[in-house]
Amino acid sequence: MTPDQYVQEKAAASGSSFYYAFLFLPKRRRAAITAFYAFCREVDDVVDEVQDPGVAQTKLAWWRGEVTRAFAGDPQHPALRALMPLAAEFGIEERHLQAVIEGCRMDLEQTRFMDFTALQRYCHLVAGIVGEVSARIFGQQDPATTAYAHRLGLAFQLTNIIRDVGEDAMRGRVYLPVDELQQFGVQAQELGKRQYSDRFSALMRFQAERAHRLYDEALALLPPADRRSQKPGLMMASIYRTLLREIEADDFRVLHQRISLTPIRKFWLAWKVQALGRM
Repeated sequence: MTPDQYVQEKAAASGSSFYYAFLFLPKRRRAAITAFYAFCREVDDVVDEVQDPGVAQTKLAWWRGEVTRAFAGDPQHPALRALMPLAAEFGIEERHLQAVIEGCRMDLEQTRFMDFTALQRYCHLVAGIVGEVSARIFGQQDPATTAYAHRLGLAFQLTNIIRDVGEDAMRGRVYLPVDELQQFGVQAQELGKRQYSDRFSALMRFQAERAHRLYDEALALLPPADRRSQKPGLMMASIYRTLLREIEADDFRVLHQRISLTPIRKFWLAWKVQALGRM
Protein backbone atom coordinates (compact mmCIF):
# COMPACT_ATOMS: atom_id res chain seq x y z
CA MET A 1 0.00 0.00 0.00
CA THR A 2 1.39 3.41 -0.94
CA PRO A 3 1.36 6.35 1.51
CA ASP A 4 -1.35 8.03 -0.59
CA GLN A 5 -3.53 4.92 -0.44
CA TYR A 6 -2.94 4.65 3.30
CA VAL A 7 -4.12 8.19 4.08
CA GLN A 8 -7.08 7.86 1.73
CA GLU A 9 -8.25 4.73 3.55
CA LYS A 10 -7.65 6.38 6.94
CA ALA A 11 -9.75 9.40 5.99
CA ALA A 12 -12.55 7.40 4.39
CA ALA A 13 -12.76 4.90 7.26
CA SER A 14 -13.22 7.66 9.85
CA GLY A 15 -16.66 8.61 8.51
CA SER A 16 -15.87 12.20 9.46
CA SER A 17 -17.80 15.16 8.11
CA PHE A 18 -14.46 16.54 6.94
CA TYR A 19 -14.13 13.77 4.37
CA TYR A 20 -17.17 14.97 2.41
CA ALA A 21 -15.68 18.43 2.00
CA PHE A 22 -12.45 16.96 0.66
CA LEU A 23 -14.24 15.32 -2.28
CA PHE A 24 -14.77 18.61 -4.10
CA LEU A 25 -11.15 19.81 -3.96
CA PRO A 26 -8.66 19.79 -6.84
CA LYS A 27 -6.31 16.80 -6.79
CA ARG A 28 -3.24 18.27 -5.03
CA ARG A 29 -5.26 20.15 -2.43
CA ARG A 30 -7.33 17.02 -1.81
CA ALA A 31 -4.13 15.00 -1.39
CA ALA A 32 -2.72 17.52 1.09
CA ILE A 33 -5.82 17.80 3.28
CA THR A 34 -6.33 14.02 3.24
CA ALA A 35 -2.75 13.43 4.40
CA PHE A 36 -3.02 16.14 7.06
CA TYR A 37 -6.32 14.75 8.30
CA ALA A 38 -4.84 11.23 8.43
CA PHE A 39 -1.98 12.56 10.58
CA CYS A 40 -4.48 14.19 12.96
CA ARG A 41 -6.47 10.94 13.19
CA GLU A 42 -3.32 8.93 13.93
CA VAL A 43 -2.35 11.19 16.80
CA ASP A 44 -5.89 11.44 18.16
CA ASP A 45 -6.24 7.65 18.07
CA VAL A 46 -3.32 7.37 20.49
CA VAL A 47 -5.43 9.11 23.13
CA ASP A 48 -8.70 7.36 22.29
CA GLU A 49 -7.46 3.81 21.79
CA VAL A 50 -4.43 3.31 24.07
CA GLN A 51 -5.62 2.37 27.57
CA ASP A 52 -2.31 2.80 29.41
CA PRO A 53 -1.46 6.53 29.80
CA GLY A 54 2.25 5.75 30.01
CA VAL A 55 2.15 3.89 26.71
CA ALA A 56 0.14 6.71 25.15
CA GLN A 57 2.71 9.28 26.33
CA THR A 58 5.47 7.17 24.78
CA LYS A 59 3.60 6.99 21.49
CA LEU A 60 3.04 10.76 21.44
CA ALA A 61 6.75 11.27 22.16
CA TRP A 62 7.47 9.07 19.15
CA TRP A 63 5.17 11.23 17.04
CA ARG A 64 6.94 14.41 18.19
CA GLY A 65 10.23 12.90 17.07
CA GLU A 66 8.69 11.64 13.83
CA VAL A 67 7.44 15.13 12.95
CA THR A 68 10.91 16.57 13.59
CA ARG A 69 12.46 13.86 11.42
CA ALA A 70 9.89 14.44 8.70
CA PHE A 71 10.67 18.15 8.44
CA ALA A 72 14.36 17.25 8.40
CA GLY A 73 13.65 15.16 5.30
CA ASP A 74 13.28 11.65 6.75
CA PRO A 75 9.58 10.79 7.32
CA GLN A 76 8.89 7.17 8.24
CA HIS A 77 5.15 6.96 8.89
CA PRO A 78 2.97 6.71 5.74
CA ALA A 79 0.82 9.69 6.84
CA LEU A 80 3.88 11.95 6.92
CA ARG A 81 5.38 10.37 3.82
CA ALA A 82 2.19 11.40 2.03
CA LEU A 83 2.10 14.87 3.60
CA MET A 84 5.68 16.07 3.39
CA PRO A 85 5.96 16.38 -0.43
CA LEU A 86 3.07 18.89 -0.21
CA ALA A 87 3.91 20.70 3.05
CA ALA A 88 5.95 23.57 1.64
CA GLU A 89 3.50 24.17 -1.23
CA PHE A 90 0.63 24.73 1.20
CA GLY A 91 2.48 26.45 4.04
CA ILE A 92 2.31 23.56 6.50
CA GLU A 93 4.96 24.03 9.20
CA GLU A 94 6.41 21.80 11.88
CA ARG A 95 4.85 24.00 14.59
CA HIS A 96 1.39 23.15 13.26
CA LEU A 97 1.86 19.40 13.63
CA GLN A 98 3.59 19.71 16.99
CA ALA A 99 0.67 21.82 18.26
CA VAL A 100 -1.79 19.05 17.34
CA ILE A 101 0.34 16.54 19.25
CA GLU A 102 0.51 18.90 22.23
CA GLY A 103 -3.28 19.16 22.27
CA CYS A 104 -3.56 15.39 22.37
CA ARG A 105 -0.98 15.27 25.17
CA MET A 106 -3.25 17.61 27.16
CA ASP A 107 -6.01 15.02 26.77
CA LEU A 108 -3.85 12.53 28.67
CA GLU A 109 -3.04 14.89 31.52
CA GLN A 110 -6.12 17.08 31.90
CA THR A 111 -9.68 15.78 32.17
CA ARG A 112 -11.32 18.95 33.51
CA PHE A 113 -11.26 22.61 32.51
CA MET A 114 -12.03 25.19 35.16
CA ASP A 115 -13.52 27.79 32.80
CA PHE A 116 -14.09 28.55 29.14
CA THR A 117 -10.78 30.39 28.86
CA ALA A 118 -8.94 27.20 29.83
CA LEU A 119 -11.05 25.16 27.39
CA GLN A 120 -10.25 27.62 24.61
CA ARG A 121 -6.52 27.04 25.06
CA TYR A 122 -7.07 23.32 24.50
CA CYS A 123 -9.39 23.95 21.52
CA HIS A 124 -6.76 26.23 19.97
CA LEU A 125 -4.37 23.29 19.72
CA VAL A 126 -6.73 20.53 18.60
CA ALA A 127 -9.10 22.58 16.43
CA GLY A 128 -7.88 26.12 15.79
CA ILE A 129 -4.54 24.97 14.41
CA VAL A 130 -6.31 22.36 12.29
CA GLY A 131 -8.52 25.13 10.91
CA GLU A 132 -5.49 27.29 10.17
CA VAL A 133 -3.72 24.54 8.23
CA SER A 134 -6.93 23.60 6.40
CA ALA A 135 -7.51 27.20 5.29
CA ARG A 136 -3.99 27.30 3.83
CA ILE A 137 -4.54 24.06 1.95
CA PHE A 138 -7.92 25.23 0.63
CA GLY A 139 -6.24 28.26 -0.96
CA GLN A 140 -6.19 31.13 1.53
CA GLN A 141 -5.12 34.46 0.03
CA ASP A 142 -6.10 37.00 2.70
CA PRO A 143 -4.20 36.81 6.04
CA ALA A 144 -7.45 37.76 7.82
CA THR A 145 -8.85 34.34 6.90
CA THR A 146 -6.72 32.81 9.67
CA ALA A 147 -8.93 34.45 12.32
CA TYR A 148 -12.02 33.01 10.58
CA ALA A 149 -10.42 29.55 10.51
CA HIS A 150 -9.61 29.60 14.22
CA ARG A 151 -13.10 30.78 15.16
CA LEU A 152 -14.71 28.14 12.96
CA GLY A 153 -12.43 25.46 14.41
CA LEU A 154 -13.57 26.45 17.89
CA ALA A 155 -17.22 26.18 16.81
CA PHE A 156 -16.55 22.70 15.41
CA GLN A 157 -14.83 21.57 18.60
CA LEU A 158 -17.64 22.84 20.81
CA THR A 159 -20.11 20.97 18.60
CA ASN A 160 -18.04 17.82 19.07
CA ILE A 161 -17.98 18.36 22.83
CA ILE A 162 -21.77 18.73 22.92
CA ARG A 163 -22.25 15.60 20.77
CA ASP A 164 -19.80 13.51 22.79
CA VAL A 165 -20.69 14.55 26.35
CA GLY A 166 -21.88 11.08 27.35
CA GLU A 167 -19.14 9.17 25.55
CA ASP A 168 -16.41 11.39 27.01
CA ALA A 169 -17.86 11.14 30.53
CA MET A 170 -17.67 7.34 30.32
CA ARG A 171 -13.94 7.76 29.61
CA GLY A 172 -13.54 10.04 32.63
CA ARG A 173 -13.30 13.23 30.59
CA VAL A 174 -15.55 16.25 31.03
CA TYR A 175 -14.85 19.11 28.64
CA LEU A 176 -17.73 21.29 29.85
CA PRO A 177 -16.13 24.01 32.02
CA VAL A 178 -16.34 23.35 35.75
CA ASP A 179 -17.65 26.82 36.56
CA GLU A 180 -20.48 26.35 34.06
CA LEU A 181 -21.40 22.95 35.50
CA GLN A 182 -21.62 24.69 38.87
CA GLN A 183 -23.59 27.59 37.41
CA PHE A 184 -26.32 25.19 36.24
CA GLY A 185 -26.09 22.87 39.23
CA VAL A 186 -24.92 19.83 37.23
CA GLN A 187 -22.42 17.43 38.80
CA ALA A 188 -19.87 15.65 36.63
CA GLN A 189 -20.94 12.27 38.04
CA GLU A 190 -24.44 12.82 36.63
CA LEU A 191 -22.98 12.80 33.13
CA GLY A 192 -21.25 9.46 33.67
CA LYS A 193 -24.45 8.01 35.12
CA ARG A 194 -26.42 9.31 32.12
CA GLN A 195 -28.79 11.26 34.30
CA TYR A 196 -30.91 13.74 32.35
CA SER A 197 -32.52 16.72 34.07
CA ASP A 198 -33.86 20.18 33.37
CA ARG A 199 -30.55 21.48 34.75
CA PHE A 200 -28.62 19.44 32.20
CA SER A 201 -30.86 20.64 29.35
CA ALA A 202 -30.34 24.26 30.40
CA LEU A 203 -26.56 23.72 30.55
CA MET A 204 -26.52 22.22 27.08
CA ARG A 205 -28.69 25.00 25.62
CA PHE A 206 -26.13 27.42 26.99
CA GLN A 207 -23.34 25.49 25.23
CA ALA A 208 -25.28 25.31 21.95
CA GLU A 209 -26.03 29.03 21.97
CA ARG A 210 -22.32 29.75 22.38
CA ALA A 211 -21.48 27.44 19.49
CA HIS A 212 -24.05 29.15 17.26
CA ARG A 213 -22.56 32.56 18.12
CA LEU A 214 -19.13 31.27 17.14
CA TYR A 215 -20.43 30.01 13.78
CA ASP A 216 -21.94 33.44 13.12
CA GLU A 217 -18.76 35.21 14.20
CA ALA A 218 -16.62 32.95 12.02
CA LEU A 219 -18.72 33.55 8.92
CA ALA A 220 -18.59 37.30 9.54
CA LEU A 221 -14.78 37.13 9.73
CA LEU A 222 -14.35 35.38 6.36
CA PRO A 223 -12.98 37.95 3.88
CA PRO A 224 -14.99 38.13 0.61
CA ALA A 225 -11.81 37.48 -1.39
CA ASP A 226 -11.46 34.03 0.19
CA ARG A 227 -15.10 32.98 0.28
CA ARG A 228 -14.74 30.89 -2.88
CA SER A 229 -11.50 29.17 -1.87
CA GLN A 230 -12.83 28.37 1.59
CA LYS A 231 -15.90 26.51 0.35
CA PRO A 232 -14.71 23.24 1.94
CA GLY A 233 -14.74 24.92 5.35
CA LEU A 234 -18.21 26.27 4.64
CA MET A 235 -19.31 22.75 3.71
CA MET A 236 -18.08 21.49 7.06
CA ALA A 237 -19.80 24.39 8.79
CA SER A 238 -23.08 23.43 7.12
CA ILE A 239 -22.70 19.80 8.19
CA TYR A 240 -21.63 20.56 11.75
CA ARG A 241 -24.26 23.23 12.32
CA THR A 242 -26.96 20.92 10.98
CA LEU A 243 -25.73 18.28 13.43
CA LEU A 244 -25.93 20.82 16.26
CA ARG A 245 -29.52 21.63 15.31
CA GLU A 246 -30.38 17.92 15.26
CA ILE A 247 -28.99 17.59 18.79
CA GLU A 248 -31.05 20.58 19.90
CA ALA A 249 -34.18 19.14 18.27
CA ASP A 250 -33.60 15.89 20.20
CA ASP A 251 -33.44 17.91 23.44
CA PHE A 252 -29.75 17.11 23.97
CA ARG A 253 -30.25 13.38 24.48
CA VAL A 254 -26.50 12.88 24.15
CA LEU A 255 -25.65 11.02 27.35
CA HIS A 256 -26.69 7.59 26.10
CA GLN A 257 -26.11 7.94 22.35
CA ARG A 258 -24.01 9.66 19.72
CA ILE A 259 -26.28 11.63 17.41
CA SER A 260 -25.03 11.79 13.82
CA LEU A 261 -26.06 12.59 10.26
CA THR A 262 -26.25 9.94 7.57
CA PRO A 263 -23.51 9.88 4.92
CA ILE A 264 -25.98 10.81 2.18
CA ARG A 265 -27.17 13.82 4.17
CA LYS A 266 -23.60 14.98 4.75
CA PHE A 267 -22.89 14.66 1.03
CA TRP A 268 -26.07 16.59 0.19
CA LEU A 269 -25.16 19.44 2.54
CA ALA A 270 -21.65 19.61 1.08
CA TRP A 271 -22.99 19.55 -2.48
CA LYS A 272 -25.41 22.41 -1.75
CA VAL A 273 -22.54 24.65 -0.69
CA GLN A 274 -20.44 23.59 -3.68
CA ALA A 275 -23.16 23.91 -6.30
CA LEU A 276 -25.48 26.54 -4.91
CA GLY A 277 -23.16 28.49 -2.66
CA ARG A 278 -25.48 28.39 0.32
CA MET A 279 -25.55 26.61 3.67
